[in-house]
Amino acid sequence: MLDFPNAKINLGLLVREKRPDGFHNLESCFYPVRWYDALEIVPAEAEVFTMSGLPVPGNPDTNLCLKAYKLLQRDFKLPAVHMHLHKVIPMGAGLGGGSADAAFALKQLNSLFELNLSEEKLEDYARQLGSDCAFFIRNKPVIAAEKGDVFKPVELDLSGYTCVIVYPGIHITTAEAYGNITPKKPSCGIEMYLKQDVQVWKEVLKNDFEEALFPRYPELAGIKEQLYGAGADYASMTGSGSAIYGLFRSEPDNLVFPGHYLLWKGLL
Repeated sequence: MLDFPNAKINLGLLVREKRPDGFHNLESCFYPVRWYDALEIVPAEAEVFTMSGLPVPGNPDTNLCLKAYKLLQRDFKLPAVHMHLHKVIPMGAGLGGGSADAAFALKQLNSLFELNLSEEKLEDYARQLGSDCAFFIRNKPVIAAEKGDVFKPVELDLSGYTCVIVYPGIHITTAEAYGNITPKKPSCGIEMYLKQDVQVWKEVLKNDFEEALFPRYPELAGIKEQLYGAGADYASMTGSGSAIYGLFRSEPDNLVFPGHYLLWKGLL
């Protein structure tokens, strides 16, 4: 089976408080975008996991796709498979690529071996793999709360917008991002801001990680300014960085970035 795990962007991200378990309670709108990895799973005589595309740091044995397989194998005694992951979505970018890969692995294995797991049960498994993995089971816009794994559907359609995502090759770990942030109680929830016109979001819809990370990485603030200069209605860092995106009413033709940057541009 071949499938194409997609990225997501965060429309606003508020870090409300640190939890007793060491995680943080947050609030954000997760919105899927059409920047894809590729994941193939086929039955095999022996368990094999291979990768291509962008290099993934760390031991392949700890990859979330393989962890997803092991998680289901524990409960269902799955036969051996060959999993191949082709990475296109950059890592450490706040785009959720690794989480999407894990969630799509769960969905593929559920279909391949006819496990008949409901979306709710698949979300339960996904939450064991990572805080935002469960989002990619249904893969629709939501307001995410708590650790980013409690969802409320949101009526939001940005299909008329072109999204430009810029990744400057800066890998920001989750530990670094949260280690430099000061949680605070917002005066208004993100869902209220999303009801306003996209052009108003610039003034009200914030990603708290920008305040923590832009002074350390001025290049990120420069990308955001360039997107606004090119006519974006709204621009922001996604997740805990380092990718920056802009939402445009029409496709921009005046954007120039260094050759080592990774760019994605497409309709939402």
